[in-house]
Amino acid sequence: MDTKLTLKLSAEVITRAKLYAKKRHISLSRLIESYLDSISGEEEEGLTTTPLIERLSGVIGLPEDFDYRKERGESLERKYS
Repeated sequence: MDTKLTLKLSAEVITRAKLYAKKRHISLSRLIESYLDSISGEEEEGLTTTPLIERLSGVIGLPEDFDYRKERGESLERKYS
C-alpha cells in the first residue's frame, strides 16, 4: 500500500532531483523510494543490493552452465580485433 509523504526541501535540490529522475526515466517518488529502501533495508554481511539491481534480477534467463567470463572475453575479442 502506498502512502503519501510530504517533504520540505530546497527548491534547488528538488530541481536537480527532478532532472536526475527524468534522465533515468523514473518518477521522483520512485527515485526517493529506491534511495530510502536502499539505506534502510537489512544488510547482509557487507553486501548491499540496490533496488534497481533487485528489480533487474532474473530478467534474463541464462542456462545453468553459462560462462560469463568466456562470453565477455569473446565479446571483447570481437570488438577489438
